[in-house]
Amino acid sequence: MKSNHLVFANALLLLLASCNATKHIADGEHLFEEATVNIQNDTLDKDRKELFESRLQSFVRPEPTSKLKVALWNMGGGPDTTVGFIKRWIKRQGKAPVLLREVNQEYNENLLRNRLENFGFFQARVTSDTIIDGKKATVQFDAFPGPGYKIRNVEYDVDSTKQWGRDMAEAKNESLLRRGNNYNLDAVINERERIDVVMKNKGYYYFNADHMLLDVDSTVGTHQVDMYMTVKPETPERAKQPQRIGKIVVFPDYTQSARGYSREIPAGTEAYQGQYYIYDPNNKFRNKVLANHLFFHKGEMYNREDHNMTINHLVNMNTFQFVKNDFVDSPDSANTMDVYYYLTPMKPRTLRTELIAKTATVYDGIEGNVNWSLKNAFKGFETLTLTAFAGFETQSGGGVALNSNFIRYGAEASISWPRLLSPYKWAPSRRFIPRTFASLRYEFLDRRTAYTLNSMTFNFGYSWKENERKVHDLTVAEIIYAQPRNVTEAYQEQIRNFPTLGHIIEPQFSFGPNYVYTFQNNMEDRTHTYFVRSALNTSGNVLGLIQGADASSDNPEFLFGTRYAQFVRGEADFRHYWKLSRNTMFVTRAMIGVSHSYGNSIQLPYLKQFFSGGPNGMRAFRARSVGPGLTNVADLGIDEFFADQTGDFKLELNAEYRAPISGIFKWAAFVDAGNVWLQRKDENRPGAEITSRFYEQLAVGGGLGLRVDIDFLVIRTDLAIPFRVPHVRTNNGWVFNAIDFGDREWRSRNLVFNLAIGYPF
Repeated sequence: MKSNHLVFANALLLLLASCNATKHIADGEHLFEEATVNIQNDTLDKDRKELFESRLQSFVRPEPTSKLKVALWNMGGGPDTTVGFIKRWIKRQGKAPVLLREVNQEYNENLLRNRLENFGFFQARVTSDTIIDGKKATVQFDAFPGPGYKIRNVEYDVDSTKQWGRDMAEAKNESLLRRGNNYNLDAVINERERIDVVMKNKGYYYFNADHMLLDVDSTVGTHQVDMYMTVKPETPERAKQPQRIGKIVVFPDYTQSARGYSREIPAGTEAYQGQYYIYDPNNKFRNKVLANHLFFHKGEMYNREDHNMTINHLVNMNTFQFVKNDFVDSPDSANTMDVYYYLTPMKPRTLRTELIAKTATVYDGIEGNVNWSLKNAFKGFETLTLTAFAGFETQSGGGVALNSNFIRYGAEASISWPRLLSPYKWAPSRRFIPRTFASLRYEFLDRRTAYTLNSMTFNFGYSWKENERKVHDLTVAEIIYAQPRNVTEAYQEQIRNFPTLGHIIEPQFSFGPNYVYTFQNNMEDRTHTYFVRSALNTSGNVLGLIQGADASSDNPEFLFGTRYAQFVRGEADFRHYWKLSRNTMFVTRAMIGVSHSYGNSIQLPYLKQFFSGGPNGMRAFRARSVGPGLTNVADLGIDEFFADQTGDFKLELNAEYRAPISGIFKWAAFVDAGNVWLQRKDENRPGAEITSRFYEQLAVGGGLGLRVDIDFLVIRTDLAIPFRVPHVRTNNGWVFNAIDFGDREWRSRNLVFNLAIGYPF
């Protein structure tokens, strides 16, 4: 019923948005509902034409107010200023409508024509027309771009007898302006900025893009242009001189005074390593560590890359609230600059609390944590974090289920160093700060009527970025220890009836390295972008080989009195984002998990096994309720008992179409397919092991979702039903013929509602 109410409320809100928009529009006035741009040109291909139309439409001013925003403004009283508190709040969530008389069509025609000229259509013209429908109005712009102009030649008209001229001429080889390309003002601007970066990296600190001038001659041929890049005559002489680095002065504990930034080096301050004057009278920071993040050296040529890397490192060290630097002409040498860094530390101690409520189908719960951090803990820019957490989950619907309610609490201590602590010197990238991390976590889980579980996890490793797209995480030592306690007689009885449940409470001990590689370019504005995450985890391999462990012959080995796990585990997450238009997207994901347990293990430890189902995966199935293989969850218990179903292999495929509704509201349609499998046969779960025909055992489900996207937060709801259930023997598992939204019992068993934060992938 909860999900039905939500759908009804959303539908009602959208209905109000569509019918209430003109409520306060006076007679003789018209609501500016939409601006459309149609390009009248048969030579442009469909995709390029749609792209130009979309971009041109975004330039029209003013932008029409969304129907939902107008509806909320109206619901809040519209122009009435005497409304009460609640209506005022609703009104603030909306926005007043834009009227047709506010749209200056002549101004927009000239604006769009100018933009077309920037795209290389120098003979463009734009007309407009108004379409009235009651109190609503649409303005239609027809653009006649004419022929597009292409680049014929690009010349660099610079003084080759001077060093600055030769340095600039060398930049021509990588020019963004190439023969045969369409003329585009954005490309011209980007080219000027590119040359500016090239010159900055060669020491020309005072040179900038405004010193360059591009002349365009469109009379040279049929719809062609010649381009001449030159330097303005009024360019200052010092902009043509490369600069060297003089003194480097750092104030790491700086507080700005009324006099502004000081450039005085206090008497007695010695240059660390003969390079850096670091004034730190209270000895808050270790000079050696700070110097590792300064990339300028005395006497070298100025370089923009070193400049940016130093600033980025200082900002991302999680220690300084403000980072300011200043370049000053040195009084001691010509074409030399002294560099000053003013670093204002953050408060060293922070305390943060979080409280999260969650709901999914018939389960509700709450989690909270308290996080205390100490920055620069040991004067080397380390961050020490102590966390305490607690939470509970309870079954709020359906039959009372053993193992469905739990409470958990615990604590974690972690520390991060902004460098690689290793006996071997290696630097994966100068641009980004590598980190060494260590953490120790304890958690107590109380399944109330079933069992309790104590677990300890220790991690030590490294994290570094290869570039903007690639991230590496290497956990050199990952140690997980879990010990069950207080197993109830009721749960023991369940194990006697269903032995597979015993795997959940087996003592678990795994140790070994863990490597994760992440690639993503989905932050870039492209039609097709990707996210890839792959991981490899091993445990007990060397020790198991040395000891000759063989669990299959009932001869396992133990370490510290506990049987340890021996396995190789790999997983991969592939995502493809296809941008269909400015506001719509089609996203697909494939998740693959494989493992091989051998020697001291016959299957993965429970904490390392794969599972499927839940709000971020198979949304038509409850969490951990899919599989393994042909297993029927309902057969594993009584009183609607839901066991945690896990496996040694996993395959999950997802597809989702995302589109806007109005304003912050968006909708999605999705289909999910997947399952998990065991490595070996289990006589208690026939059909649970993986076979060559695993693809015939995929569960399939789909549904619709509503998203509230407010930039920094996405609230997501999904309503889904199963399409295919692997253990169903009829119709090859497809259950379309069983769908009956009017049947209350069918809805309670098959209609799955998920509420979550963020997109599922």
